[in-house]
Amino acid sequence: MERATYLSHLDSDSRLLAEAAARDIAAEVPFCPGWTVREAVEHVARVYEHKLAAIESRGSRPDPWPPAWPADRDPLDWFADVRERLLDTLANVDPAQPSWTWWPPDQTAGFWVRRMAQETVVHRVDVEAATGAATAVDAELALDGVDEVLEMMLAGDWSTDPQHDLIGTVQVGTDDRLWRVDMTPTEVTVHANGGTSDAAVTGQPSPLLLWLWGRASDAEVQVSGDRHAAGRLRRRLALATQ
Repeated sequence: MERATYLSHLDSDSRLLAEAAARDIAAEVPFCPGWTVREAVEHVARVYEHKLAAIESRGSRPDPWPPAWPADRDPLDWFADVRERLLDTLANVDPAQPSWTWWPPDQTAGFWVRRMAQETVVHRVDVEAATGAATAVDAELALDGVDEVLEMMLAGDWSTDPQHDLIGTVQVGTDDRLWRVDMTPTEVTVHANGGTSDAAVTGQPSPLLLWLWGRASDAEVQVSGDRHAAGRLRRRLALATQ
């Protein structure tokens, strides 16, 4: 996706998040037990502040983190303020400018454009679901999010945290795009274009993305083959994204 497209989604989804939060700041978030809308809004505000600090650091990890936040700060005012600062920074910073990120292959400010668009849309769904009906994720953004969570968060070396009970091969995708996830105790490999697998989880882009993030049930996607293998993928994703 183009940088301008990510920024457009970040703008619109963060606005929808704020509008939904204003309806009931005390509502419980159904997908995150123990979380209220207030806590969801404060979480996203902290994330935005962190990314601004990462960009400002020009390569050094923000430290110490997190700083102390005023306990009495109104979360909606805080979110509105940091939202505008983040949008302005991401729209105007040179994408090639050095920035600390958690993804070693890309240590540039441009990394955060995609990541913040994806972070925001998932939490927008959280807040909308808590205060009314959640609207679907844009299909192009959702497919990009599936790719991000599988390739950048799940795939890789798990040897320092082996998962001997979370193994198997699961195909994930839509009618237009497929991934195959191979899980061993010490490594997860993601292959484009699918392939032979123990199970398959397919569906429309929005519910598929939300299923991977634990925001949609099995009833909202199509699970075939070994349902236990699909469940193991979901549990491993929960570890990868916590």
